[in-house]
Amino acid sequence: MIRYNLRCERGHTFESWFQSSSAYEAQEKRKLVNCPACGSAKVERAIMAPQIVSKKGRESAAPATPADVAATEVAAPGSTPLLMAQERELRAKIKELRDHIVKNADNVGERFPNEARKMHYGDIEHRPIYGEASPDEARALIDEGVEVSPLPVLPDDRN
Repeated sequence: MIRYNLRCERGHTFESWFQSSSAYEAQEKRKLVNCPACGSAKVERAIMAPQIVSKKGRESAAPATPADVAATEVAAPGSTPLLMAQERELRAKIKELRDHIVKNADNVGERFPNEARKMHYGDIEHRPIYGEASPDEARALIDEGVEVSPLPVLPDDRN
């Protein structure tokens, strides 16, 4: 994986990860790399400082934990306050959506696949529900034409 600092034609800077430099080039050529601030597809790589670890630093450094990586990514030099604000806004909207569903729908728990099927086939009255389904159960519902969507989960929801 490779991380690039990128800049759009309007001067917005952001970072993105790619499988390789050729993967970045292929996506850029197909206009698949877009600025998250303005949506522009005219994006170029910005100047980056390489991260070089001396031999001495490698021997004494402990392997990075996921928490270390997350802390590093949040404080990365390519980050902008705008991106952090957009992330906070997105998280707030996802939380608002979850709260709305929990408030206005019945939690049927593990009975979700059966309840959803019964409603789909007209065996019971339609009503808003949510609950639990394994990935295989969800796939089977979708294959049957039952309209289901996963509830978005935020990292804070798991604590």
